[in-house]
Amino acid sequence: MTISNTPQWLQTANTKRRLRDDLIQAFVETHKAHSEVRIPPISAKDSQIDDAKLLHLVGTGTTKGNAQDPLAIDSVEEILQAILSGVVTASQLLNAYIHRQTGTSPLTEVLFDNAIQQANELDEYFQNNGRLVGPLHGVPMTLKDQFDVQGYDSTLGYVGRAFKPATRDCALVSLLKEMGAIIVAKSNLPQSIMWCETENPLWGLTVHPRNPAFTPGGSTGGEGTLLSLRGTVIGWGTDIGAYNTRLPYRGVSVSTEGQEHVPSVIGPMTRNIESLIAVTKAVIERSPWDRDPKCCPVPWRPEIFEQARSRPLVVAVMRDDGVVRPHPPVTRVLEEVVAKLEKAGHEVVSWTPGSLHKECIEIMDQYYTADGGEDIQRDVEAGGEPFIPHVEVLVNRGKPISVYNYWQLNKQKIAAQERYLDLWNASKSPTGKQIDILLTPVMPHSAVPHRKCRWVGYTKVFNFVDYPAVVLPAGHVSKELDADAAQSMDSYQPRNAIDEWNWNVFDLEKMDGMPIGVQVVARRLQEEKALGAAQAIDKILRGSVEP
Repeated sequence: MTISNTPQWLQTANTKRRLRDDLIQAFVETHKAHSEVRIPPISAKDSQIDDAKLLHLVGTGTTKGNAQDPLAIDSVEEILQAILSGVVTASQLLNAYIHRQTGTSPLTEVLFDNAIQQANELDEYFQNNGRLVGPLHGVPMTLKDQFDVQGYDSTLGYVGRAFKPATRDCALVSLLKEMGAIIVAKSNLPQSIMWCETENPLWGLTVHPRNPAFTPGGSTGGEGTLLSLRGTVIGWGTDIGAYNTRLPYRGVSVSTEGQEHVPSVIGPMTRNIESLIAVTKAVIERSPWDRDPKCCPVPWRPEIFEQARSRPLVVAVMRDDGVVRPHPPVTRVLEEVVAKLEKAGHEVVSWTPGSLHKECIEIMDQYYTADGGEDIQRDVEAGGEPFIPHVEVLVNRGKPISVYNYWQLNKQKIAAQERYLDLWNASKSPTGKQIDILLTPVMPHSAVPHRKCRWVGYTKVFNFVDYPAVVLPAGHVSKELDADAAQSMDSYQPRNAIDEWNWNVFDLEKMDGMPIGVQVVARRLQEEKALGAAQAIDKILRGSVEP
């Protein structure tokens, strides 16, 4: 009898990875003859008609690919039109997206067999009834490894949660399936979830699609990577910090479960704003509050959405959060967006938070360690795995606080939220109009090398005040456009240690070409306004709106 010297946690991790890889390989072998997925024409005449249909669907400039490639059908609306017109079936589209996933690292749980069965059932339904199951018929989707799917693990990146499959679908997955969405796989996330680097001992490190030496971010870095690689149409992620949610959280596992001071919420991620709007609207219109008592019973309000996307907006611009100054490319891209908005007829005002953002983040960070790190430590110890270094720092950062001190922290939180609301209400345009949205950087930098991410305050603050936000692609780091500003960086005097860290991590040569986004923020429970304004801004950025 041979006794293994491999630690039990690593044996478990190796087994999970091997099972995943075997499922992927089984799909590849089964579909080897169809590795180049194309839509077979029925006849020469029909083929020409179908190509014309597909070219019409993808001819807007929002998608890429040739007229015979299912992956060229890139949005929810395009998928529905393509299936209705007979250009593609749910099964053909699914196979194309699965093939895009088979060579990627972010996958954790592989649901290919279930997905194929579901796609076949959707095709049979459409063939027999001549109509779609629902507003998400045939749309391939993936999930961060927190969402419960019956028969599969929700590991959260913890070894101790492996081989403990969920007994039922979470509320969101149940709703999505009823509307025709196809759940294809789950993706990687950080150990404990609570960091901007997608790494854990169970599944390993997820790397940036453009440069493996860089991080795709986190905590939903697996979904971000899949979307970049065109391995999914819609990815579902989470974030910690909101209080009121219009999307159902029931059945989504999370670290520090049970705390309600900065609870976790869910949200969709897509490659285009149209799909983001479509899936958000579809879920809200399904009355998710009937399945999750924490879900706010606020129906979709089309009038708010239409107003936000069709009228001139008053946009407050936060160029700097007062804590960590953005890198020159981030500032340049933001200013380019502002100039385009002004040219298109929108009013722009400056937003200066002073020390408010710093205070909000300091309060929020105290919540993270209110239990002294006990919750995370219990999960790590359950599997016997090692700590990822930054998670260990988080666990050791604070001591448990008393119930009284917790009450005082809640008082500080409410006071800070009130100050934020007052600042919003006091911010008006030169013509005296109330601001509609806030436009900010997403991060103070573009993608950075692994373990170099330290400040997420530009997004985290809106979790704290409970404001919905939409992130849009807006530009890229450019050696040509950013060279002059980069040369003058040496004259900057950092405000604090994190600011200095951020400034020193800038590398124009290595970051060249990395995407940069902007963030569109609206007031509490105003998801329609955030999405409507984001669509209006996105059209301006893509040049489809004339001033």
